Amino acid sequence: MRGEFIGVWSELWRQVWSKLARNTHAPEDLFCELYRELEPAFVERLDEATALASILDNPTEARKAFRTTRASALRGELAVIEFLERAYKPINEMGEDPLSNRYFLLIERFIETYSLRYDLRRPFSLHPTLPGVFARLIRELRLAVAHDPALLALLREFDEAVRDLKGDPTSGKIKTCIQKEINLLEAITGRCPGITAGTLGAMCDQVGTWPHVTIKEAAKKMYGFASNYPGIRHGGHAAGALREIEMKDMIAVSVLLAGFMPYLSDMLNSDKIYNGE
Repeated sequence: MRGEFIGVWSELWRQVWSKLARNTHAPEDLFCELYRELEPAFVERLDEATALASILDNPTEARKAFRTTRASALRGELAVIEFLERAYKPINEMGEDPLSNRYFLLIERFIETYSLRYDLRRPFSLHPTLPGVFARLIRELRLAVAHDPALLALLREFDEAVRDLKGDPTSGKIKTCIQKEINLLEAITGRCPGITAGTLGAMCDQVGTWPHVTIKEAAKKMYGFASNYPGIRHGGHAAGALREIEMKDMIAVSVLLAGFMPYLSDMLNSDKIYNGE
């Protein structure tokens, strides 16, 4: 699941719009106003004086046009979010609090049902959640490497290492997960313009995206951990290991390393990751 409205756009009709239309406070021209707000989200806009006007003047045609609009006709997730937020105003004006509150509750339930990456706040605004942002980061990473065979192979190796932990999460397998993620980050960072270093630690000194030296040093120390802990990238130094690697380390280190990705790659758009455009 992408965690985005556009991925489950077709379900909105059954779960939200048809139920909203059956509300006793819903006017006959409900879909005329909804379609008016939806049309700006189209990839190909309708002619305002002809095609759009003929739909908006006919409640039956507006309902049909609204219901048959496919996700592929829309510009993307951000356009859908903007439409859902815009729709609140005419809904509130047409049916006042009973109808707008019904709309709020239907969208809220829809978000919960499909585990979407948003928090809905009153009167009606959709806000990305931290889990949703992180999930989008991983998704954008997958899209970014999809057309690079070498990077794609490294991502698949990391995925396979994570899956291999099921049922038998030994310290050796956890070390392999961390190693595979470091390999992936190192290869991705090496694609950035101006990078000539051969290791992730040295690359951190060449990447000019850090807001403060302490964050750069934190990334370098994570690389140092992977290099010095016995059995992750090298033989390491046994005396420096405080204990054996555990599942908590796999989760914490994997998340921390992924969190540095926006600094280490020019293939990711942070605004897009947050807003879902």
